[in-house]
Amino acid sequence: MSLLSPRLKALAMEVPVGARLADIGTDHGLVPVYLAKNHIVTKVIATDISEGSLQKARELIKAERLDDIIETRLGPGLEVIEPGEVDTIIIAGMGGQLMTQILCESMDVIKACTKLILQPMNAQQQIRRWLVDQGYKIYRECLVKDGKYIYEIIVAKEGFQQKVDDIQYEIGFRLNEDPLFKEFIGLKISKTEAIIRELQKQNTENARKRKEHLLEKLNKYKEAYRCFVQ
Repeated sequence: MSLLSPRLKALAMEVPVGARLADIGTDHGLVPVYLAKNHIVTKVIATDISEGSLQKARELIKAERLDDIIETRLGPGLEVIEPGEVDTIIIAGMGGQLMTQILCESMDVIKACTKLILQPMNAQQQIRRWLVDQGYKIYRECLVKDGKYIYEIIVAKEGFQQKVDDIQYEIGFRLNEDPLFKEFIGLKISKTEAIIRELQKQNTENARKRKEHLLEKLNKYKEAYRCFVQ
């Protein structure tokens, strides 16, 4: 079995010992197999909407003789999971909008869990806002560099999330504790400045309004950067 990538290893590290896990969009089943081989989980339901990916996962599970711990199910999102079957959920490697939709459609399943481990590829602010609106506390966040990309991992459980400013939906509630935060926020500053430069070339009311919004956001990014480097 190949070693886990830094992104997948970081996800696996968030799973508590003894967990009953659902890995949604498991792809080739690398994370469930790693967790089962290292005796971290007692049960895994690995799901995927792709029959091809799930077949690859089944082959790996069989080769590692982990059929008694890992079960595979074909289907979208959490629809193939019953409430109470698992206590921990991983959803990773998909867009934030799709992830939010999956969570919304299976509230009975996630409410029966004690831990959500989420790694959206984009629209991270949408996931954070949804979690807070639904009564979840984001009690851990981390950044993972894998190749040229920096990924955000969000770990949540039911509870009250204190919020100081809406910018926290963009830059995280706890990411400023991460060693990669300086690079992470620096990239956001660079991308926002580039968009503002393009908007300055457009003489429309929509461009002006968007530029004002982005300038406000840019100032908050820079403030977060200054606080980190002090």
